[in-house]
Amino acid sequence: MSSGLFPDDPDETRIEILEATYAALREHGYADLTIDRIGEHFTKSTSLIYHHYEGKDELLLDFLSFLLEDAQGRSVEDEHDADATDRLERVFEHVFTQDATEEELAFQRAMVGMRAQATTDDEYRTHFTEHDRVFRDQLAAIVRDGIAEGVFREVDPVQVATMLHTMLSGAMATQVTSNVDLSSMQAEVEAYVESRLLVDGR
Repeated sequence: MSSGLFPDDPDETRIEILEATYAALREHGYADLTIDRIGEHFTKSTSLIYHHYEGKDELLLDFLSFLLEDAQGRSVEDEHDADATDRLERVFEHVFTQDATEEELAFQRAMVGMRAQATTDDEYRTHFTEHDRVFRDQLAAIVRDGIAEGVFREVDPVQVATMLHTMLSGAMATQVTSNVDLSSMQAEVEAYVESRLLVDGR
């Protein structure tokens, strides 16, 4: 699968169900998602999904946990093969890509729909609170490494990471909920980095 989230030949039923969930979310979004629609993308009996999960939301919360585990793993890999400025640029490229496919945008819309559930559902709120913490921690780690490398100024990594997280999360949500100029948004975020983070002359 192009997402790189799943193995070509998953050998675990849970992973097969989560892959089917990913496909169904891109097609139907959160609001119109049902177990039966997930079953349309599942190669085995839909009843097997009910054997593993009591309902849609329990399945989606497990799916969100899977996404978080994947993001944490990718972050650890990045720490070993790139310097801080390159890692931060990768984050920006992911958020501000102008080449997102319609399927990728559809999945982003589904994620925004699930995040909206956190306004009334404590389990979704708990998940997205953890998701945001992990994202902020990853950004803070990049800032700390950049300071150690001598390319970033002596700033408060958590404070800067919180600001970057707020801007980037807002950009991702805005991209699929209104018509925006991503290039202008990216320019402003990069201006913040230049004025707040980069050592003079970098």
